[in-house]
Amino acid sequence: MSSKPKSVAHYSLAWLALILATLAGLAWWWQIGRPVDLPDAPSARIACVSYAPFRKPGETPFDRHFVITPERIDEDLRALSQRFDCVRTYSQSNGLAAVPAIAARYHMQVLMGIWLGNVPKINDVEIEQGVATANANPKVIRGIVVGNEVLLRGDLSPKRLAEYIRRVRAAVPASIPVTYADVWENWLRYPQMASAVDFVTIHILPYWENNPVAAIDAVQHVEDVYTRIQHTFPGKQVMIGETGWPSEGRLRRSAEPSLVDEALYLRSFLRYAVQVHMPYNVIETFDQPWKRQLEGTVGGYWGIFDSDAKPKFPMLGPVTEDPQWWLGWLAGVMGAAAFAVAGGRRRSWHGIRGWLALLLAGFAAGTSAAWQLRQMMFACQWWWEWLISAVCLAGALAIAAALARRIAAHLADHHDHTEPSQWWRYCAMFALVLYDILLAFNGRYMDFPMGLFCLPCVAYGVFGLLTREFIMPSTEQRFMACVGPLLAIAPVVQEVGMNKVTWLWLGLNLAIAVPVWVAWRHHHAVRLQSYQAQTAD
Repeated sequence: MSSKPKSVAHYSLAWLALILATLAGLAWWWQIGRPVDLPDAPSARIACVSYAPFRKPGETPFDRHFVITPERIDEDLRALSQRFDCVRTYSQSNGLAAVPAIAARYHMQVLMGIWLGNVPKINDVEIEQGVATANANPKVIRGIVVGNEVLLRGDLSPKRLAEYIRRVRAAVPASIPVTYADVWENWLRYPQMASAVDFVTIHILPYWENNPVAAIDAVQHVEDVYTRIQHTFPGKQVMIGETGWPSEGRLRRSAEPSLVDEALYLRSFLRYAVQVHMPYNVIETFDQPWKRQLEGTVGGYWGIFDSDAKPKFPMLGPVTEDPQWWLGWLAGVMGAAAFAVAGGRRRSWHGIRGWLALLLAGFAAGTSAAWQLRQMMFACQWWWEWLISAVCLAGALAIAAALARRIAAHLADHHDHTEPSQWWRYCAMFALVLYDILLAFNGRYMDFPMGLFCLPCVAYGVFGLLTREFIMPSTEQRFMACVGPLLAIAPVVQEVGMNKVTWLWLGLNLAIAVPVWVAWRHHHAVRLQSYQAQTAD
């Protein structure tokens, strides 16, 4: 396949793209490594926290045969009692019925949950066990939560749910209050539920709102919602049963999951809660790997502690997103060295410009690959997820390296050089369009693998600035070049233009598609000139 050198402007744009890609890699890793000053929490102690002990690989509440041993619960609560006055549970199964008796040893209270679903027999077992647990530990039970987000899931009607609540209310001592917990919008949608409970328990999760709220504005949102619910149900105590912020996952509009934002939100919320003397419960104690199956990466990272029971951030002083940020720069240096070695072998060019192009491309590729590896560490749970991700990353690096070799040759002496096999671009575009489809139609819980697709998309974008193909791109490539950017517009619209990552994703689609458009147009221009020449003859 032959190609034709382009103008000086195109070469200048190619150099600019390489420099910007390198600076972006430098800046991103530096940004997550700098300490960020945050408001201090009023205390390291927290009134109540959701306790779900399913933090080890393979542990999930969906397995009703899996039982958390009393020894494990005792170990957890002994440690948690140093920072928390109360824990909230969600069910009686999986061994969690033992929590109140063990909590009493450490002078903790329990906001005890009874899980309700759409299977009456299981509901009856849960209620019987919950009533027995409450009656055996009345002094420890701060309250009983009969059902969690049942109306949100649509498992029960309000009438049937109220019957279950009243059944529990009649079976436990009057000194133990009974409630139901759901997102705050459902309390406004079903206000009749207030008559069935002793106090109203609402969930306010600014990240998951229909209109997500940035961490810096989230506490004001909580205050507005809490005040609204209080005015809606005068005479009823209102408790926030769940609130928190994730430390990893996809951006939702301006709501960004990060360790710094989790610390910012939690510290700010605790300051507000102390000021207004409100009852609250924070979600959650530990990161929960099993939740990634339901909510994507973000579902597994709502814990104050990680899955190894280590605190994720301090309650005082500055917070750093990633103390090992320098590994990203190290990966960039290694990428620059690897690209220089690979691109310098059997070269037909000479001069500093070629070497500089290889070093810039390699550093940018290394930092991008490191970004993707970091995302994989949070997102991949099973061996096959690691295998697929690793194969895709290796392929993307191979494409970037091959194109960097040709880009360096162009920038060194402007000689003509051929493109790698069209199959390489075909595979990159196919994977990109496939992901575009998933994001456009079911992207609520999906990450944007920017580090992965930056490699082939940016490389082909820069290569496209330097070459013009005379052979028509395949029909499949032309189709994907048209469909990909159109699909990539969907996330931008869905996030009402507020999500910066969706714009970058659209940019990657354009970077790899535009050279195909240009080649397509050029081919038609050549055919038109040929036809006109034949007509003139």
